[in-house]
Amino acid sequence: MQAGIIGLGLIGGSMGLALQQAKMFKTILGYDINPLHTQQALSLGLVDECVSFDEIQECDVIFLAIPLEGIIQALQKLDKTSPHTTIIDLGGAKEKIIAAVPPKIRKNFIAAHPMSGTEFYGPKAALKDLFKNKIIIFTDLENSGEFQIACAKEIFLSIGMRIIKMNSKDHDKHIAFISHLPHIISYALANTVLSQENPQTILALVGGGFKDMSRISKSSPIMWNDIFKQNKENVLKSIDLFGKEMLLAEKLIQEENWEELKEWMAKANTLQNFM
Repeated sequence: MQAGIIGLGLIGGSMGLALQQAKMFKTILGYDINPLHTQQALSLGLVDECVSFDEIQECDVIFLAIPLEGIIQALQKLDKTSPHTTIIDLGGAKEKIIAAVPPKIRKNFIAAHPMSGTEFYGPKAALKDLFKNKIIIFTDLENSGEFQIACAKEIFLSIGMRIIKMNSKDHDKHIAFISHLPHIISYALANTVLSQENPQTILALVGGGFKDMSRISKSSPIMWNDIFKQNKENVLKSIDLFGKEMLLAEKLIQEENWEELKEWMAKANTLQNFM
């Protein structure tokens, strides 16, 4: 079998490396709209060969590892795939992508979200074990073909992932809190410091706490802009709820209500009991 990967950045490149290790496919082909990414992917050995978009359509399995708006556009062009082709989207929000899948290829389509990543992007960020022991979320499988479901399960199990199934509405709602909101907070934290009169003086004092919280502010603005756009309502709700917690903390500090502030922080400590 042949696998094709559209998008050769962190996720697509890491998928190429993981598939090579799993040895499920005879050939792994790649396609990227950015010529530099194509050259880097080949030199780094992320794929066996880079081909045109049309040639990718001839693959048995096609992975879509590009920003979400690009995934929607690519789906409209995947009109030459066979009934047995499996098309797997790896985007971080699901409802709008699934709604945009042309009826002709809906059975071919698997909506999947690997819960793995780093703050880096581009082919040079690819890691061979990025997906190992991580969760892959499948959504709305009831409209996918049985063959495609079985194929996707085999692939992700072979690269060491654990499968969770849910509907796309719940996925987008939950992911807003554990993935999308943390990125917004990290971007906001970074911009708060950068807006100060002498940010370099502040950053000279940086310790572990700031580094931990600001790390993901280095993530791709292009990718995350699409995620915030497609999951707008859930992201806004999570920001609103987070804002209320910040206002509560502000109120407790202003009023010097130290005992209640301590209780508020102690409640937050219990989060680790669920992880």
